[in-house]
Amino acid sequence: MKRNWPAPSAALVKTPTPGKATCEDVAELLGVPLQRTVKSLVLATDETNAAGDVLKTTVWLLLVRGDHSLNEVKASKVEGLSKGFRFATGAEIDAHFGCKPGYLGLIGMKQAVKVIADRTVAQMSDFICGANDADFHYTGVNWGRDVPEPDLVADIRNVVVGDPSPDGKGVLAIQRGIEVGHVFLLGSYYSEKMNATYLDENGKPQLMQMGCYGIGVTRILGAAIEQNFDERGIVWPAAIAPFTVVICPIGYERSADVRAAADRLHDELLATGVDVMLDDRGERPGAMFADWELIGVPHRVVISDRGLKDGKVEYQGRKIHVRTDDVAHSPA
Repeated sequence: MKRNWPAPSAALVKTPTPGKATCEDVAELLGVPLQRTVKSLVLATDETNAAGDVLKTTVWLLLVRGDHSLNEVKASKVEGLSKGFRFATGAEIDAHFGCKPGYLGLIGMKQAVKVIADRTVAQMSDFICGANDADFHYTGVNWGRDVPEPDLVADIRNVVVGDPSPDGKGVLAIQRGIEVGHVFLLGSYYSEKMNATYLDENGKPQLMQMGCYGIGVTRILGAAIEQNFDERGIVWPAAIAPFTVVICPIGYERSADVRAAADRLHDELLATGVDVMLDDRGERPGAMFADWELIGVPHRVVISDRGLKDGKVEYQGRKIHVRTDDVAHSPA
């Protein structure tokens, strides 16, 4: 079925673009929006026999707008590419286009290729693409007038911010995410192999419909860190923190009072079921505090000779941003 291609308004011109092999460089040189350019990507599919010998290779030219990128998952679902594809070799590109990548296009190919245009490219007129001649691009390219219609028009690009949402009720925003669990519908694939059936309301055996789900323990840790961190390091939620409390004694190896108080507090907390860590490395306070802020233990108790003389210890929550002299003091 023939399409109604956008009407042309500019003449086709072979334009010098010396050394400009990317859409961004070409757009900057010509002083046009990047959205006026078309990016060419060359794929290949191989037909093989039972022994794995290649019987036939088909070369495909995929076109996306200059500010877009190819989505290989979408491409893998396109008719002709669904059985597997690869990026074409340099020799294959030279044989079909007679030019190195960066200047590939629809006009002047040496051998025919299958052309797939992204939907946005199919809506373009007066666009810019490679001239299959090093250091040249064509401007004012139009479907129907200058180049034949593509073999296929399909959605093959990654979405970008501002694209219309699938439900038509707004535009898309792109957010970061991490997969911590999944659910798969297995259907009857395994129940058929195991002859796992049940009797329906009519007393007839039917194959069970199966599914599975899982959660990634290590992925939960990654997700928690992504959601809970600051410039100093991790801020663990209490439920999954490696320790609930860390005791940081200043001068543990030098002061018998500090050592006794730290050991006593550690044992008391442990006896009440608190997951506690005592830092007895003898590190300087700054280095010791920085280490535990990086690790992200939710609660920190500092014991020092000065504090003990006043009958106090210092407490700081990991989420609290305070200066050292503002740290809360609690009776020892």
